[in-house]
Amino acid sequence: MTRIVAVCALLLANLTLPATAIAEDSNGEAAAVLSRAPKSTDFNDDIYYRNKLEFSQEVGVLPINIPFVFDAFIGDDYTQDPLHYTMIPIFPSLRWHMGKISGPSVLRGNTDLTLTLSFTAIPRGPETKYGAFDLGVRRNFVHRNWRTAPYFEARGGAGFIDAQGPHGAVYGQGQDFTFTLMVGFGARYNFNPRYSMAVGGSYMHVSNAYLSQPRYWNNGINVCGPMVGFNMRLGKPKHNPVR
Repeated sequence: MTRIVAVCALLLANLTLPATAIAEDSNGEAAAVLSRAPKSTDFNDDIYYRNKLEFSQEVGVLPINIPFVFDAFIGDDYTQDPLHYTMIPIFPSLRWHMGKISGPSVLRGNTDLTLTLSFTAIPRGPETKYGAFDLGVRRNFVHRNWRTAPYFEARGGAGFIDAQGPHGAVYGQGQDFTFTLMVGFGARYNFNPRYSMAVGGSYMHVSNAYLSQPRYWNNGINVCGPMVGFNMRLGKPKHNPVR
């Protein structure tokens, strides 16, 4: 009886070991298959990433004159000067993407820092030209695998205008040295990881922050209108782009 029990135990052990090995092999193969399965990708990861540098060329036509939009915060009445301007800003810029895509839901995106050496022609108004250096930020709202990304931006800077107030022009600017404030919005369309374009609208304020008063009145310029821009990546891509 003891010998029979021992023989049965050996046979059972021999049958169990192969089954266990087969199960382990099956689990290992399943894990390998899962590890080889392609992960979900977003081609925007090759467009918006940390330390990406772009050259941007923008141009706009700003013929709509409005009161200073922040009058309520400085205690002025919300009025508009009778002298109307048309501004044509030409903005060559460098865009530095400060981070990768992040954020929840509709706020998902990245932010770029914009350095602009601007020239603005003035076809309507007593002045004729304005040059400035501007610094700004733009938030790109990037949805997964969307080629179009809405954006919101703000810029500020300083420069020189050929002020005509000191030369007798009514409602002209009071001095050459002036400041700029801009707010804009729009949408960026990416043709591929290197090239893109943007279309939107901008509000532009130019004034000397009351530095010319009381000798010459600080009238300021407040205009808005459409802007269009073209962006090109500088340097090598992040990695092989996903088409």
